[in-house]
Amino acid sequence: MASLSIIFGAFGAHLIKSKVSVENLNIFETGVRYQMYHSLGIMLIGIIGFHVPHSIIRTSASLLFFGTLIFSGSLYILVLANIRWMGAITPIGGIFLVLGWLNLFYNIYRH
Repeated sequence: MASLSIIFGAFGAHLIKSKVSVENLNIFETGVRYQMYHSLGIMLIGIIGFHVPHSIIRTSASLLFFGTLIFSGSLYILVLANIRWMGAITPIGGIFLVLGWLNLFYNIYRH
């Protein structure tokens, strides 16, 4: 996921920058940024997995993965395919991301 965010970032900076509005470029860059943040978060969860049972982190990692897929993916589709209603899907991904972090912190605290 991290390497894909780099690829998408380069794609946005070099290939679509001149083809989309500033607003759409900002939307696309938000997707790239959140994809990278949560890719790093999933890596952190992997490191935590060396110190806690995998059952504690599995749900959190899944929520972050699918949240990123929905959040960033909907923003990419919104910009690249100009399907504006995809913006209504983005908050669902955001909810998954929040739940993933809360689940991680709760389970670590409980452990």
